[in-house]
Amino acid sequence: MSYHIHPSENFLQEFKAVGTEQLNLAISALTERPDGLLEAIHDARKHFKRLRSLYRLAATDAPAFGPAENARIRDMAKTLSTFRDATALVEVSEFLQRHAENREERAALKRIGKMLAARRDRLAAHEKPLEESVAKAIATCGQALEALSHVTFEDDGDRSAKHLAKGWRRMLKRATAARDACRETTDAHLFHELRKRCQDYRYYLDLLQPLWPSAMHAKRVEVTEVVDLLGHYNDLALLSSLVNEQPDLFGKSEDLAHLLSAVITQQEALRKAILLAAESVFRDDPMNESRKIRLLWQDAA
Repeated sequence: MSYHIHPSENFLQEFKAVGTEQLNLAISALTERPDGLLEAIHDARKHFKRLRSLYRLAATDAPAFGPAENARIRDMAKTLSTFRDATALVEVSEFLQRHAENREERAALKRIGKMLAARRDRLAAHEKPLEESVAKAIATCGQALEALSHVTFEDDGDRSAKHLAKGWRRMLKRATAARDACRETTDAHLFHELRKRCQDYRYYLDLLQPLWPSAMHAKRVEVTEVVDLLGHYNDLALLSSLVNEQPDLFGKSEDLAHLLSAVITQQEALRKAILLAAESVFRDDPMNESRKIRLLWQDAA
């Protein structure tokens, strides 16, 4: 199985198969941990995001199931976010080092990166709360699997096409609204909202790729660029929050000054790149694009 829904197959069965696979992959990541626990949490959270996008796309078919299960997965994923955030801060410090303006700034950022890595390792060393959160997440996945096994809804080609088009249109409208909201602001919360909508778009393109593989792949490459840029932007905002909360954590004042200068410089550069790329990604009218999805599904089904 892969993260695709095939229009030639029974939609309900495809929906259940894709959702079940994502939950099982998340459980496997959290139990097997081939690259360590923090990386396992990162992998599991990616599967949770794919699952929530699946549920949003099919929300019209399962109006009682979708919102409740989406909330279940969202709340469970939040319990693991602290540990993932610590890793994200290390990664964004490495990003800043790659874009340092001079040797002095790079040296300061390298020292801060080592401090953030040590902080991540200290959090990971507290195994009991971490393992408790993981155990609860695995149990929640089991509950989600049970709920998914019992979901049912009417399934026929025209109905599925109509509902998928509605889910696609709703996603695009939310994405374009999020993009527009970011045009005159630097508010990290609004850029985070845009990233979530771009992630939805990327996962929707994956799910329905069998409808038009070449076009869906090309669009996915384009939106992934925006997701990656927004990931850096959001991680910089996370780093700024930590600076505000715990400035003493960052060592001498000269290093902190270099850090703040680097963060401001990269945030502005990223903001411009994000808005430019998002204009291209969401250039088509949501109504027209969702109509294409409906026609493609009807034709393929």
